[in-house]
Amino acid sequence: MLRNYLKIAWRNLLKNKLYSVINVLGLAIGLCCFLLISLYVVDELSYDRYLKDANRIYRVHSDIKFGGTEMKMALSSDPFGPTLKKDYPEVEQYVRLFAENSRRFIRKGNAFLVENNCFNADSTFFEVFPFKIIEGDAKTALNAPNTVVLSKSAAEKFFGAGSAVGKILTTGVNNPQEYKVTAVYEDIPQNSHFRTNVIFSFKNVDYSFGNFLSHNFYTYIKLKEGADYKQLEGKFDGLINKYILPQAKAFVDIKSMDEFKKAGNYIQYSLIPLLDIHLKSNKLYEFGVNGNIEYVYIFSIVAVFLLLIACINFMNLSTARSANRAKEVGIRKVLGTERNSLIRQFMAESILTSYLAFGIALVLTTIFLPYFNQIAGKEFTPATMYQPTYLPFLLTLPLGVGVLAGYYPSFFLSSFKPIEVLKSKLNANFKRSNFRNVLVTFQFATSLVLVISTFIIYRQLNYIQHKNLGFSKDQVLVVTGTSSLGENNRVFKEEIKKMAGVKAGAFAGYLPVANSSRSDNTYSKTAIIDVKNGFNMQNWVIDEEYIPTLGMEIIKGRNFSKEFGADSSSIIINEETAKMLGYDDPVGKNLYSGTGNASETSTLTIIGVVKNFHYSSMRENVGALGFRYGRSGWDMAFKVNTSDPQKLIKQIESKWKQLSTGMPFNYHFLDESFNDMYRAEQRVGTIALIFAILTIFIACLGLFGLITYIAEQRTKEIGVRKVLGASLLSIVGLLSKDFLKLVAIAFCIAAPLAYYAMYAWLEDFAFRAEIPLWIFGAAGAATMLLAFLTVSFQSIKAALMNPVKSLKSE
Repeated sequence: MLRNYLKIAWRNLLKNKLYSVINVLGLAIGLCCFLLISLYVVDELSYDRYLKDANRIYRVHSDIKFGGTEMKMALSSDPFGPTLKKDYPEVEQYVRLFAENSRRFIRKGNAFLVENNCFNADSTFFEVFPFKIIEGDAKTALNAPNTVVLSKSAAEKFFGAGSAVGKILTTGVNNPQEYKVTAVYEDIPQNSHFRTNVIFSFKNVDYSFGNFLSHNFYTYIKLKEGADYKQLEGKFDGLINKYILPQAKAFVDIKSMDEFKKAGNYIQYSLIPLLDIHLKSNKLYEFGVNGNIEYVYIFSIVAVFLLLIACINFMNLSTARSANRAKEVGIRKVLGTERNSLIRQFMAESILTSYLAFGIALVLTTIFLPYFNQIAGKEFTPATMYQPTYLPFLLTLPLGVGVLAGYYPSFFLSSFKPIEVLKSKLNANFKRSNFRNVLVTFQFATSLVLVISTFIIYRQLNYIQHKNLGFSKDQVLVVTGTSSLGENNRVFKEEIKKMAGVKAGAFAGYLPVANSSRSDNTYSKTAIIDVKNGFNMQNWVIDEEYIPTLGMEIIKGRNFSKEFGADSSSIIINEETAKMLGYDDPVGKNLYSGTGNASETSTLTIIGVVKNFHYSSMRENVGALGFRYGRSGWDMAFKVNTSDPQKLIKQIESKWKQLSTGMPFNYHFLDESFNDMYRAEQRVGTIALIFAILTIFIACLGLFGLITYIAEQRTKEIGVRKVLGASLLSIVGLLSKDFLKLVAIAFCIAAPLAYYAMYAWLEDFAFRAEIPLWIFGAAGAATMLLAFLTVSFQSIKAALMNPVKSLKSE
């Protein structure tokens, strides 16, 4: 019986080639998009799930507000982990990661290699993160100072094939240090919220330990089986009162935490599950740019809607063409065929169409996968789809789509009464199905939401790109790792400044982009720091050329100068700091920083005010910032003006090789780092644009099929109207108006939905573009025009037919 169903289904597909192509092509595009987005969504949701007991691992977060300045950090203090382990029995183990010197120079022969994302870790690292150990003992690998563990790829890179355990790894240029390799572990998978190839012993961290108020460590804890992390969070107030308040009293004039809170301040600690970090954490000092759970939801919804739109095409065309199959149904029923048998027949046609479309979709997915990787920032391969975990999904997807697309048409077509069909007494209104109109409206409403959203996303990205940032990001070349030049550091800077095409240069340990170096200190208007006058402020050490090199504007006072020896005890603040201090003109006023004891407080003189500039993402308001004077830094920034930047870069690299001792030359442009802050939004915008185009294409494809069929069914009517003198325009209007009404209704539904969704999305940005009404009008007009062109193409063709021929055929 199944063979018979499939044979009849195949014959029907061949008999109606145009409609079959429309159905198969629409489903294939929908399935291709669904597969691509599914790969992305599954990958985003898989982060850190490969770890054993991942559901028992948590990271400590610190949220602090002091004096109007807020810091929400992925860091905590160094005693926090040990204290949790000591005082709270539900904590099984902890590990601290220290990543202040995350970029290391590692010697290989006579040259150095730059290794990023290095950190120091407690000896308990492999108890919390049980990565597979290839060589060595995980329990003792980091017990002793001057020890290091390497990933498999790092071990091969530094020592070649063979065992690396027991060999010496040398780091640093000016003050080299030697570390003994004690273990090698499997490379950390891509779907991890942090990836590192080099882990040094925590016992090599040079730090003043024991300060609960200094937050510089990533702290992870592993809870015992059955422990509730929310209950543990509820005990953190007791920890604050017991350990943090006594230290705070020595630092700030404070009597109690209630007084601290009444002044509008707070110190809060929380735990985030390891499995939530990648998609739900966006704190300061993240290991890298995390994903966004909202975008996973958006892409998932878009994928489902795309597939639904393709299925709707199938439903619409199947029900619209029902008159052509009505007699077939009537004759079969007269001959004794049961309705269930007819349902199975029509469902077989739908499933066959779905599997044909799925085969084409797999080909399309393989072709477009490299381009999708570029947009989404992934590394999928065709083999990714055929992993054992994906195969059941791949095998059942076309079956599910076939059932979904064929369910309504199967029951609709099989419901015809044989007597009415054979006597041609079918309801005249069945060709004008309200349900079909609802489906067409849904298609275009979905398309319009995507189109409007895409316009608004690109408007916000354009706003970010062209907003006055308060500094110049264009044509700023950043040379990294210049501190490794040692005594040649300043020589290198002066030599580069002499080159043609270089306008200025400065030491740049701090740059106005996210994830750049950051240092926060507590300051006050008074020598005694209290809850009324104290506040946290970023503290950047810069030289006298930093501000002009980056095109910042001093609006009051002056810049640093090497001619003024007293500038070492001076500070330049931004407008936001001046506002917090309450000074109309803060130049000449004092600012204090210290321990709370007047005898130990540093006094700084404000010599200038720099115009506010965005030193972080535009999701955040500009915070307090102070510049201190110094002539050192890990990197250097050069303002360039040349028509041949590659030639200039080669000249700079040549000078680097003369002054360095085998160090690699690395550089990037500041605008690239700026764009990296909004890479996720750029990806969303690009993907939304592509899918918006595809949704409209699929919807118009279905519309084309519907109008083609309707024009065929109304051939006689059109012929009669033409004989009676109807114009071309009136006939086109007759065939088009009903569909254009549906598009207009879709716009009325889509506009408020898109506005609400995009308004919520823009709320994440402290600085955002307005949503103008013209965007909605432009999106509606463009969609209406496309729909009209799709409909009018076939309408004009039908209207131009010779009426004699159409009436003669009747």
